[in-house]
Amino acid sequence: MLNTKAEVVQNDIKIGFNIGTIRLELDDISPLKMVTSAMRDSEKFKQIMASIKEIGIIEPPVVAPSKKNSRKYILLDGHLRIEALKIIGEYEVTCIISTDDEAFTYNKHISRLSPIQEHRMILEAIKRGVSEEKIARALNLDVNNIIRKRNLLNGICPETTELLKDKMVAAQVFKVLRRMKAVRQIEAAMLMNDANNYTASYASAMLASTPKAQLVNPEQPKKIKGLSEDQIARMEAEMGSLQGEYRLIEENYGTDVLNLTLAKGYIGTLLDNVRVVRYLAQHHPEMLTEFQKITEMKSLNGK
Repeated sequence: MLNTKAEVVQNDIKIGFNIGTIRLELDDISPLKMVTSAMRDSEKFKQIMASIKEIGIIEPPVVAPSKKNSRKYILLDGHLRIEALKIIGEYEVTCIISTDDEAFTYNKHISRLSPIQEHRMILEAIKRGVSEEKIARALNLDVNNIIRKRNLLNGICPETTELLKDKMVAAQVFKVLRRMKAVRQIEAAMLMNDANNYTASYASAMLASTPKAQLVNPEQPKKIKGLSEDQIARMEAEMGSLQGEYRLIEENYGTDVLNLTLAKGYIGTLLDNVRVVRYLAQHHPEMLTEFQKITEMKSLNGK
């Protein structure tokens, strides 16, 4: 039985779904697109199949009532889930009813889990008594893969974890970070965030530039692929100098912007004085032109 339909909430915002769910026969659901053989052969589909077999449907498909047949429903989201259910041999599924029949792929607006978020979910599942083998079957992954995800943050300090918790960091990056002491891990994470670069190659470059005193095992050779020891030493010195300059710019940025803003305001006040403008136009026209350009700037970087 279909639950009561939600009408309008505060501020006249209409709810996009009916409150509750409905149990439907698969034959009463009309897909908007066909699931091709290539889609059925994809890793994503295999994961969905494995998950449904192991723990059932987690996210109900989204349907809308058909305008042509009151007993039929149009499938808006969940085509792969419905296809998987048919292959498994199921006849019914619990669905969410949309109040809008517009075709819309809801999952396009759902962010992928970051590696750290995935790690935490696996730990939470294990804490609740779900075995690593069962998690692996549900995700269609090798159990060793689940163990690696479980141990992802071993040797990573909490501050680094916090900085990278919602970032799509390559798994190999954490292996590199483990070779650094906590202070350097934090610094590396901040640099990755500033550069918006979370690749293993970028992390390796930072490892190459890390002084031995900031490594967990300073006596262990860095062994960066493609770099000799002399190149690593030069890179370490150059990166240290570059990072020092970067910090100096970062520290002075706020003061510099304030000074530039005040200067721009003062120049604007001067150009509001007709006598000053007339004098500059007669004696220093090039200076007047530059002053006018400054006052017309929309941002302090000249754009």
